Amino acid sequence: QIDQILIHQQIELLEILTGFETKNKYEIKNTLGQRVYFAEEDTDCCTRNCCGPSRPFTLRITDNLGHEVITLQRPLRCSSCCFPCCLQEV
Repeated sequence: QIDQILIHQQIELLEILTGFETKNKYEIKNTLGQRVYFAEEDTDCCTRNCCGPSRPFTLRITDNLGHEVITLQRPLRCSSCCFPCCLQEV
């Protein structure tokens, strides 16, 4: 059983050196620091670099055997509080 998780984003050297946005990848660990899941963003290059943090994405979470356990999807939405019907959702 897992009562707590820690999420660590993996840093990409290409992104650090060039500022070019790459697919985000995350290690999901238990309290002992053992990786229990892995998450990877599924977006195209144009979307990542043109839409920035408001971009739509699919996040696939897999276990250590590579079996997908959950998929999260976020559609493209605006980030303004002036349009409450269009706020971010996952």
